[in-house]
Amino acid sequence: MKNGFVKKYIGDRKFYKMVMTVALPIIVQNGISGMVNMLDNIMVGRLGTEQMSGVAIVNRLFWVFMICLYGIVSGAGIYGVQYYGSKDYTGLKYIFRYKLAACGIMAAAGILVMLFKGEYLISLFLHEGSSSGDIALALEYARGYLNIILLGILPFAALQAYAGTLRDTGETLVPMIAGVVAVITNLILNYILIFGKLGAPALGVSGAAIATVVSRYVECIIVVLWTHMHKEKNRYIIGVYRSFRIPLKLFKEVTLKSIPLFANETLWAGGQALITQCYSLRGIAVVAAINISTTISDLFNVVFIALGLSVAIIVGQHLGAGDMERAKDTDRKLLFLSVTSSVVMGTLLAIMAPVFPGMFNTTDEVKHLALIFLLLSALYMPLAAYSHASYFTIRAGGKTFITFLFDSVFVWTVNIPVVFILSKFTSVNIVIIFFTCQMLEIFKCIIGTILIKKGIWLNNLINTQKSE
Repeated sequence: MKNGFVKKYIGDRKFYKMVMTVALPIIVQNGISGMVNMLDNIMVGRLGTEQMSGVAIVNRLFWVFMICLYGIVSGAGIYGVQYYGSKDYTGLKYIFRYKLAACGIMAAAGILVMLFKGEYLISLFLHEGSSSGDIALALEYARGYLNIILLGILPFAALQAYAGTLRDTGETLVPMIAGVVAVITNLILNYILIFGKLGAPALGVSGAAIATVVSRYVECIIVVLWTHMHKEKNRYIIGVYRSFRIPLKLFKEVTLKSIPLFANETLWAGGQALITQCYSLRGIAVVAAINISTTISDLFNVVFIALGLSVAIIVGQHLGAGDMERAKDTDRKLLFLSVTSSVVMGTLLAIMAPVFPGMFNTTDEVKHLALIFLLLSALYMPLAAYSHASYFTIRAGGKTFITFLFDSVFVWTVNIPVVFILSKFTSVNIVIIFFTCQMLEIFKCIIGTILIKKGIWLNNLINTQKSE
């Protein structure tokens, strides 16, 4: 029985080498990004509660845009992975063009929304209800930060098309290197511009925004230049700008497949922002504490996030090659690896949690709430890891409408109503509300298990959609 368990859930050395080839660069990139994001927040947090809260709100809104952008190219990415798995580089070229066009449209939409509705959206997160923070001051800082951060939307959008296609081909090292250079650039400029070091003026929140924008351009330039300078490795890029032709049949199919995924990512991200807005009804101290907790827990989540993306890449390539049995075996072992690794990372987070809140220049109320949120996040991590990997398993087979139901519909029909009712109409402590929202993930884990066992995701999408 023991040997059967090991064979079923534990891979051999070759398997883990393959997984690490894909996952490790993503872990390193996201880990460094998370570390720098934490240091960024600490530096902004040294300025005060209002500055930290204002920046946190804008970053939450920008995060929603990032997820929407990710969603609009993810449907195309499913085809990109499978085209690469079947060595169809012409098809991959069409997918890359599709991503570029989608990213351009999404970037324009994001800029317009933030320009005309940004202040209104920020104000939704600012409420009385705690003894900490000045709402008007937080709004002022957020507005100034937003006006500068908008300049980084275009390079960020272009990066998603390029880096996303590189990852479709299994090339995760270059985006990792670009990301590392970008976050180090961001960190150095933050230190100089926020606090006025090396003769620069102390720009505070504005300095943090400028550093972020510059780092986005740096990351984009590195990825774009490398892609075009290595055409032998990226054969799809040859002649990609000679036209923007995409076969109509493929365009329709990718769009139809992408709409549920885009709707899912958009509604899911919007739902997460709305949940944060519900939490904010309990005061600006909760906004600050959630920001600290999210910043730190994201650093520890990088392993299961990377393994989820690995599911999409590795399993998707097996499906594209028509090897269903290998896809099932690989997926099962990746699910197990994702959960066990999250248990380890969750334990580390729980042990280290008391250290982090003290790094921020904020009130005792905020520090206390942040500590509790961190401990609850550590408890929740294995559940999040399993549902995350389940989502990417189903998505790898192109079942985007089911992922839509599994992910965003669940958030809007279960999480949001529960959190909204508890926050708006009861006096239940915010800690209980936070805990309840996270533990609802158990139901998603059960649904995910059922869907995976049914094998609805075992699909080759390109066997009837070869490039023209």
